[in-house]
Amino acid sequence: MTSNARVDIGPFKAMAPEVYDALAALSQSAVTLGLEKDLLELVKVRASQMNGCTYCLQFHINLARQLGVPAAKLDQLAAWRESQVYSPRERIALHATEALTSIAGGEIPDEEFDDMEDEFGERGLAGLIAAVGVINVWNRIGITYRFNAPAAK
Repeated sequence: MTSNARVDIGPFKAMAPEVYDALAALSQSAVTLGLEKDLLELVKVRASQMNGCTYCLQFHINLARQLGVPAAKLDQLAAWRESQVYSPRERIALHATEALTSIAGGEIPDEEFDDMEDEFGERGLAGLIAAVGVINVWNRIGITYRFNAPAAK
């Protein structure tokens, strides 16, 4: 398989500004609903790892670094369950990310949903679900069009 971009992010934005703007607005809604930007970047990096989207993975690692996310949290994200560097809130968010990213054939059990809602509240949980959904959409767009990954920062 070739790794040449079919369409890169800039031309994609010009080609489908309605899609780009709608996804950007949905992504911003999680912040508006009170979720922390650094937490959201961990969520986006984890989903991008799971989906194998090189563009989104590097893009959100860069953003996480700019926000001051500790290197250990980025370095250990693929093994977050075994790591001691994540807060209980981050663990719930990462668990939700994995559950929602690989939701095919299953559902979120009531106990897990209750834990998520207890931690994030009704509105915050809606924002978290939206954030996971939108990064999964971006992953699918980035993988399909083979967006070139940005430079590491």
